[in-house]
Amino acid sequence: MPFDAFVTGAVETSLNTLLKDDAESQRRLGRLRGKVISVTINEFGKTLIFIFSQQIDVLAVYEGEVDCELALNLTVLPELRQQANLTQLIKADKLALEGDIQLAQQFSALLSGLKPDVEEKLSQYTGDIVAHTLVSGLKTGAQRIRQGAKRRQRDLAEVITEEWKLAPQALEIAHFADQVDDLKSDVARFEARLDQLLGRR
Repeated sequence: MPFDAFVTGAVETSLNTLLKDDAESQRRLGRLRGKVISVTINEFGKTLIFIFSQQIDVLAVYEGEVDCELALNLTVLPELRQQANLTQLIKADKLALEGDIQLAQQFSALLSGLKPDVEEKLSQYTGDIVAHTLVSGLKTGAQRIRQGAKRRQRDLAEVITEEWKLAPQALEIAHFADQVDDLKSDVARFEARLDQLLGRR
């Protein structure tokens, strides 16, 4: 099976499975019915075409006309789920958009509503108690990893600023900023006084 066909098939199956279980997402899909959106992932130079009808069809190649074109980096993809982020992403040059921005917002709203209930799916195979225990354990583990990463980051920042003196501390930066503000005020007063003196002559 060619790689493109594998990727489009996997994306299509995943999206339609999530859509099937959620009436609210079906309503959001209705707004996009008959529309075509292309999403280009910059790192791979690959484009996925999303065709909206009763379901979502995902293609790698499409001959017809596209209503909205998006180009973005893979790291931006999770942010696309937040509809409010679209204009910020465009302004920050993290997202290139051609076509109807409203379609892009509706697509973002559709994606944000697709939240898989992993515990529910897992319980069909393992039972409720085992599924709940596994999912809770994974969430706790992920939280500990995040906390550990934050702690390591904080420790590294302390070593860099206090022990190795490679970067200034927060108070030093604030003091420097205050000095810069004072200097700006002094220069402004000096310029005003100079203009006044030159104006008299």
